[in-house]
Amino acid sequence: MSETTSSPASVTAAILVIGDEILSGRTKDKNIGYIAEYLTNIGIELREVFPPDQLNEARLRMARIPAGADLIANSVSKAPGFTIGNVYVMAGVPSIMQAMLDVVAPTLQTGVKILSDTVRAGLREGDIGTALAEVAKAHPGVSIGSYPFFSETGPDTNVVVRSRDPDALATATEAVKAMIAAEQAKLGA
Repeated sequence: MSETTSSPASVTAAILVIGDEILSGRTKDKNIGYIAEYLTNIGIELREVFPPDQLNEARLRMARIPAGADLIANSVSKAPGFTIGNVYVMAGVPSIMQAMLDVVAPTLQTGVKILSDTVRAGLREGDIGTALAEVAKAHPGVSIGSYPFFSETGPDTNVVVRSRDPDALATATEAVKAMIAAEQAKLGA
């Protein structure tokens, strides 16, 4: 398949986590995963999460609502979030953040959704690593990752194939399946 000059739109985002209760470990974060999945579903790729390691004077100043900011409605409690430019500041309480994200989402520029296929290998990650690297090299427009885990039958691996292009995704997924079948045959699995 030849590459064309037009590629699907890529829109990215980052998350800044500043709550001391999260950074100290007293409270487990419940927002990053929710936001990442929400954004993925509307075609926005989460690229980075920034958890600062200390609260300083500059961060305390950021807690105030800046001049020129627009408020984000909060249907759960009275405290609003705000937006200024392409920065959205929302509450850390999961139910409040989720309500605010529902308000903000229709205003976001979105891109082409990232599609994903998962193939269970039935093999250890190390058994497929070299061959998987070759498949990934042959499909540069596709993200391919391996995720080892333990199942009831022992070590196993999920291979996740991701792309904005459905044809490239299908081609790479078939290549992964063929590679796994070949590696299973070599190992007698």
